[in-house]
Amino acid sequence: MKQILNQLFEHQKLNKAQAREVLINISKDLYNPSQIAAFISVYLMRTISVEELEGFRSALLELCVKVDLEGIESVDVCGTGGDGKNTFNISTSSAFVIAGAGYKVSKHGNYGVSSICGSSNVLEHLGYQFTNDVDKLKTQLDKANICFFHAPLFHPALKSVGPIRRELGVKTFFNLLGPLVNPARPTNQLVGVFNLKVLKLYQYLMQQSETKYTVVHAIDGYDEVSLTGEAKIIQKDKEYLVGPSFFGVPTYTEEAMFGGDDVPSAGKIMVNVLSGKGTQAQTDVVCANAALAINTFKPEVDVKDCIAEARESIASGKAIAALNHLIAHN
Repeated sequence: MKQILNQLFEHQKLNKAQAREVLINISKDLYNPSQIAAFISVYLMRTISVEELEGFRSALLELCVKVDLEGIESVDVCGTGGDGKNTFNISTSSAFVIAGAGYKVSKHGNYGVSSICGSSNVLEHLGYQFTNDVDKLKTQLDKANICFFHAPLFHPALKSVGPIRRELGVKTFFNLLGPLVNPARPTNQLVGVFNLKVLKLYQYLMQQSETKYTVVHAIDGYDEVSLTGEAKIIQKDKEYLVGPSFFGVPTYTEEAMFGGDDVPSAGKIMVNVLSGKGTQAQTDVVCANAALAINTFKPEVDVKDCIAEARESIASGKAIAALNHLIAHN
């Protein structure tokens, strides 16, 4: 590690093989916490390169607990986090709306590191028990249209990194890796990222894959469509800038997307939205993000029609039913 750190401190980048090796060695506990913290800190001060990100991703996919969904087409709805906006759980809420609309969702998530409440926090609070039992996950996908991969159960290689990330309490390059290392390798992905540089990184990486993808960044800093302003959206064959009117909704204030002060309040907001009792702003932002995921599945369908599917998922009670079914089939 000393050689790697010296290389990085001299403003040199790692190649893909070196980056992969570092993550493999972290999994083998070959480095002490101070070395790992120093390594992570380098990327707080400069942008990660494509080769470095590819190497880290390669290592984590190699080391993770694999999930074979046997050809089932599914979508992951996942943000990098790290936008510092303290929104409610928009991506997680969207996942249940998508499931309620009849699409299979294989969601990857974790506890919040740089935010109060990550997807794992809110689901655990609502009674979901994490599992890496593949048969149980397939049952959940069959009965609820959604299964959930709690990252620490599928990436044991990173057990020594978790405490260091929590102590640092800021976004790190591991935020970037989350959406790239879903253990089921879903065929469709809606990914939100926290800045335009990361958007371009993801665009390059996703172009190399066969995954149908939509990568989004709200220009005012959110790692999802926020409806507080314009958002940059990138798909396989196009990229465009859209405002809230694209989704047929008004522009909202940042306060309208606030996520509450703690996990219980975040859980209450999510249940309210899925039950059709959320505010108009909360409902609209969840439906906008769900619509982008549905559009990733079906790019030939107009986004406004996808919005209608999302709204019907909530109005029909199917969105909250997806959450209840998931918890019931723990």
